[in-house]
Amino acid sequence: QVQLVESGGGVVQAGGSLRLSCAASGRSFSGYIMAWFRQAPGKEREFLGRIAWTGGNTFYDDSVKGRFTISRGNTRTTMYLDMTNLIPEDTAVYYCATKRTGSTSYTNWGQGTQVTVSS
Repeated sequence: QVQLVESGGGVVQAGGSLRLSCAASGRSFSGYIMAWFRQAPGKEREFLGRIAWTGGNTFYDDSVKGRFTISRGNTRTTMYLDMTNLIPEDTAVYYCATKRTGSTSYTNWGQGTQVTVSS
């Protein structure tokens, strides 16, 4: 059974940095895509970026390009989201998700981790 567990959320001042982790287990993720999303109160879920688990190619939404970086650990069981120059608008619950490459929908989601950026 696929399990994704996010961690690393917390409260950070504007301008600060934070690293989120997504621990993935339950299968080999070769041929899968892992992604980060977030959802702020009263807003729709927002795609931030993704990484191909095989090859490591990344893609980012324009809203976070240059500030957020997605990477994977050497053991290929953890995905990271490094966030810099955080602003209050980055306050949200952050989720990781996965899907098979070529699929239209993400099939597995973590429970989320709260990030709060104070001004």
